[in-house]
Formats: sequence, C-alpha cells, structure tokens
Amino acid sequence: MSEFAPICIYLVISPLVSLIPLGVPFPFASNSSTYPEKLSAYECGSDPSGDARSRFDIRFYPVPILFIIPDPEVTFSFPWAVPPNKIDLFGSWFMMAFLLILTIGLYEWKRGASDRE
Repeated sequence: MSEFAPICIYLVISPLVSLIPLGVPFPFASNSSTYPEKLSAYECGSDPSGDARSRFDIRFYPVPILFIIPDPEVTFSFPWAVPPNKIDLFGSWFMMAFLLILTIGLYEWKRGASDRE
C-alpha cells in the first residue's frame, strides 16, 4: 500500500487545488440583484438594437478553418519523429495517408478554394 500512497495523496490534493480557487470568490461577492444596471444589456452605452442571432457571412468561415487545419497535421507528423527502422507497415501507410491529405489540400488551395470574393 505504501507504493500507492503518492497517488492517493495526489488524488486528494489535486481536486482541492482545483476547487478552492473556484469557491474563494463567493464569500466576497456582492448580491447583483441590488444593482439593476448590472442586469441590463450593455452595448457600448446605448440601448441594444437589432437581433443578437443574426447570420454570419459565409466569408468568415475560412478563417477558423485555417486555424483548425494545423492541428491534425501535427498529429500526422509524429511518425516522422520515429527512426525509419522502427516504423511498421501501419506507420508507413499512416504517413502515406498524411501525404495524400496534404496533396489534396494543396490542390484545393491552388484551385482557389480558400479565396474570398
């Protein structure tokens, strides 16, 4: 049991370290119902105008997509960090699938798929 003591201590202390900072502000917080200004909508000091659920223009969507693309690329680049004599057949096919995805992406990029109007 002594070999599991550090794990048990960690399992007790880590929730405390996480939950104590969440609970500390509550005794010091004021009642927000006493301040009606805090409950009102704020839009640059003027009354809200228009619907908050308006549609976004389609031209804004490529921007987040361009930020999401490098994440899988990092995952697919891990087989290149392994020495070549340690990669099995699955790793080799994994690398080929990555190159295929990059080739398709390059083709779409050259066609102008990410260009804005």
